[in-house]
Amino acid sequence: MSAGDPINVYDDLAPVYGDATEAARRRYETIKAAFEERFGAAPEAFARSPGRVNLIGEHIDYEGYGVLPMALAVDTVVAVRKAGNQLVVCNVDADKYPEKAFSVDPAQEVDVGKHNWGNYFVAAYKGVFEHLAAKGAAAPAPAGLQIMIHGTVPTGGGLSSSAAIVCASALAVMRMHGIELTKGEVSEFTAKAERYVGVTSGGMDQAISIMGMPGIAKLVEFNPVRASDVVLPEGAVFVVANSLAISNKAESATKHYNLRVVECRLAAGVLAALLGESKESARQVLTLKEVEPLIEAKYSGPKASTSGAQTAAVEELLHEGAYETAEIEELLGAKLTDLYEGNASALRVLAANGRFELRKRALHVYAEKQRVPDFRDVCNSGAGVEEKLAKLGKLMDESHASCRDLYECSSVELDALVQVNKAAGAIGSRLTGAGWGGCTVSLAREGEVEGFIEKVKGGYFKGLIEAGRIREEDLPECIFASKPASGGAVLTLKL
Repeated sequence: MSAGDPINVYDDLAPVYGDATEAARRRYETIKAAFEERFGAAPEAFARSPGRVNLIGEHIDYEGYGVLPMALAVDTVVAVRKAGNQLVVCNVDADKYPEKAFSVDPAQEVDVGKHNWGNYFVAAYKGVFEHLAAKGAAAPAPAGLQIMIHGTVPTGGGLSSSAAIVCASALAVMRMHGIELTKGEVSEFTAKAERYVGVTSGGMDQAISIMGMPGIAKLVEFNPVRASDVVLPEGAVFVVANSLAISNKAESATKHYNLRVVECRLAAGVLAALLGESKESARQVLTLKEVEPLIEAKYSGPKASTSGAQTAAVEELLHEGAYETAEIEELLGAKLTDLYEGNASALRVLAANGRFELRKRALHVYAEKQRVPDFRDVCNSGAGVEEKLAKLGKLMDESHASCRDLYECSSVELDALVQVNKAAGAIGSRLTGAGWGGCTVSLAREGEVEGFIEKVKGGYFKGLIEAGRIREEDLPECIFASKPASGGAVLTLKL
């Protein structure tokens, strides 16, 4: 299965949901009933796309480096019918997500200042038409759509509920307009489309949501998007646990996610300048990956193509502590606001922050990007299962320490949950997703998963239940084991 393949279309739930098909059928019948009650007719089709868990490679996709996620069984389903002259977006959970109506004009602005859940659908809708325009393809006339959505990906949990809704919505829009695009194309344009909601997405979430496969993790690489299979060691299961510290990427972006994106670009530009590039050339450097050839030229020798040389360059050239705006402007020979002219999300970051950590961010990126191929190589090696599991666990532990200490995207809750996971027997454990809240992912042996989950429930979630933060019946959503699941698809069902 490659980026050049068409989107999967099924007339049956089994190829997508496997052993969980019966439960899925009941859920789809509920979605269909909600659609019929609101719109007086059945949906013409369903589109679905899953959440994901990133096994290793955090905050490096937007720097151009490969990452290693897997698709989860939790997903977002969009029921759709062509009708009317508006986009009417509804949710099965109407109390939490009230109905929204939008124009069918693909050029409409997404109101980022007034965050509402319907923006995700509009972002996907715009993305479809913009992609067709960018590739010079004739676009069909925009049609009115009736939409009913239901998601099981926890929101604010770092499992990419936002990519799941954007990808599923894009597939629904394409289906209703008779548009056929490859998995790679959909992965590319949905990553750009999500930026309309105010998040500078790197592309991993959308790529795995569209290209995921049962039983297989993926090494996802960028420019262009492509994915190669990584077969996990026999008996390896990943347990996702939600810290219940909520960090909504779109709402906290200027102090968290988007700030890190800006810091990485500034670190790349400053490094380029300090490595001898002209200020004008340094200002054109957008990612830390682009600095690699400059480092190789100066730090030649056996380590030149590895993270060792990059780490050495960062430690030698970037000072400890934060850089003030004026210092960076001096090094790059331009106002930062001029550097980001026209980039609304980055300008919001600059308005809210005057100090930028460059050294720590670059050290994290260069070390973390090496852990991804290392993880793949362990999986592909001829080592015994126990040796593989131990090495994978060590890489995961190192990744969490880097996210905590260098990228500073962990939280008190995530650090506490990682400690509980390790004490409960996790071979390796780390935060996953953007961080600042959300979930951890832990590597466990298949035969030990039930006992592991029970220990984590006692060590972390028991206190939250006693404090009234969650209910006992919510626990299956807060901690669950998963093997890699199926990617995005269109379903033409006879329910």
